[in-house]
Amino acid sequence: MNTYPLHSLSLEEAMKLQFKVVDCITKEFEGHEILTRGDLGVVMGLNKPVTTAKAEKVIARIFDAEACVLVRGAGSAAIRFGLHTMLKCGQKILVHKAPIYNTTATSMEMLGLVPVEADYNDLDQIREVLKRDPDIQGALVQYTRQKMDDRYDMEEVVRTIKETKDIPVLTDDNYAVMKVRKIGIQCGADLSCFSSFKLLGPEGIGVIVGKKKYIDQLISESYSGGMQTQGHEALDVLHGLVYAPVALAVQAQVNEECVRRLRAGEIPQVKDAFLANAQSKVLLVEFHENIAEAVLKEAEKLGAAPNPVGAESKYEMVPMFYRVSGTFRKADPTLEHRMIRINPMRAGADTILDIIKRSVERVRE
Repeated sequence: MNTYPLHSLSLEEAMKLQFKVVDCITKEFEGHEILTRGDLGVVMGLNKPVTTAKAEKVIARIFDAEACVLVRGAGSAAIRFGLHTMLKCGQKILVHKAPIYNTTATSMEMLGLVPVEADYNDLDQIREVLKRDPDIQGALVQYTRQKMDDRYDMEEVVRTIKETKDIPVLTDDNYAVMKVRKIGIQCGADLSCFSSFKLLGPEGIGVIVGKKKYIDQLISESYSGGMQTQGHEALDVLHGLVYAPVALAVQAQVNEECVRRLRAGEIPQVKDAFLANAQSKVLLVEFHENIAEAVLKEAEKLGAAPNPVGAESKYEMVPMFYRVSGTFRKADPTLEHRMIRINPMRAGADTILDIIKRSVERVRE
């Protein structure tokens, strides 16, 4: 089985990104301000907390963007708001020829958008579809993989769309931010959307960065007090962005170590191991026998988390052992019986391999 995971930042690159985040904070906040929990409410002239406005400027700086807005509803709402500001009801939107992420599909239905498919792995097909249908008014590109054989490069896809037709491009950067060198807007897109919860930040806060004209429209529409991200929440977003790069780079190194050791035969019952972005970058472990379900039951007893909270949230410390994704199961239904996926979270390779080994031993007893 061939997979094409995204290239992760090295530990050195992640450290530089952490330092950039902190440097951007010092450009917007005075020292005493960052040692508070921020302000609340709709401040006259801003219609949001001062702390939130400053945090948004910091985030824009981090990602070399014109502007940023923090929204309620996590990454799903960020994408929903972004699509709303770029397109009107009934307009066509270019999407990858693959299953659309559930909440994104719901957003498109709510907004009355009409999807038109093109295989993003084939740049010529993108050009052909755009030229054939003049009614396509925007494009959505998901950074992480939607299918096992996805191998497209974000920058190439965005450039191809923009060179073929001058339409706005929104990228779903969930599970990619702070893991890759460039997010969508740094690859030429108009808006990038993601969840702060997946970056060690607070629950329910989504991030939109990109072109000022779209973000200003969203800010003007989201004027009620209850829609504002409060100061303490905005600071928590920044706290997460400081610590996420290095934590995620360590996680990537652990993934790679696990693959090397498993392929070297450290656990004889394991047939193969490899990495895939589904959605987050995970370790896929294939057994010789159909013992996947039983292994998962034993792994939980040995301390592995059985399900995600926010998929790499601040609450997830122990490694997560769970079944392979629906996309993989759809491609090959037999995988559910002989394969599991593992997200290391904050664990080391020794812990992960020990849980696999002991779980297999218990199943075989």
